[in-house]
Amino acid sequence: MEAIILAGGFGTRLQSVVKDVPKPMADINGKPFLEYILNMLSKQGVTDVVFSVGYKADIIKKYFGHKYKNININYSIEEIALGTGGAIKKSLDMCKEKDVLVLNGDTYFDVSLNELFDKYKELDCSLILSLKVMHNSNRYGSVIVENNYIKSFTEKKYKEKSLINGGVYIINKNLFTNSILNGTFSFESDFLEKNVNNLKFGFLISNGYFIDIGIPEDYEKAKLDLQ
Repeated sequence: MEAIILAGGFGTRLQSVVKDVPKPMADINGKPFLEYILNMLSKQGVTDVVFSVGYKADIIKKYFGHKYKNININYSIEEIALGTGGAIKKSLDMCKEKDVLVLNGDTYFDVSLNELFDKYKELDCSLILSLKVMHNSNRYGSVIVENNYIKSFTEKKYKEKSLINGGVYIINKNLFTNSILNGTFSFESDFLEKNVNNLKFGFLISNGYFIDIGIPEDYEKAKLDLQ
């Protein structure tokens, strides 16, 4: 399996507790957050990773080099910030496989990758999203589903219970071939939300452990949860 990890984040909301490193390199009990993600991927058979990097990329490159355990590592370097969509599109040029796993470098979601791939193939969709049930939260937008496919995405607001995008995808390498999107763009708002009605987006709901370290409270929680 081959994966792209989006690791170019500035970590603006974490500046009070994480300074001078890219957000995915935030220290969690003596190890960078990215190391926990790579450990999860290694256990599930991922053999190749492309780090999409920009802000202070050298810190990531110096720490991980080109090999971590059984994973070969390459780097797609952004000279300017490309947004999540632009970063994925650029990184796909370095991928060899037809179907590629994509993850956010500031989110740990322990999804069964075999289940995700099996569902992706079963649904014969353009891409598949991992979804997480979230309770009593206003931090995330919601994903509305119908039968086996994504119906729509809704804006952030408080909900007692909702499905959220867990930030783990499988996409076809040619996903953007017919898209007019280029340069800097958001994968979520510019591609997913605008194409949900004309492309088939599948989903898998996972009850695996989920944490997004984008805010100080959840960064502190990750330090308690991840060992």
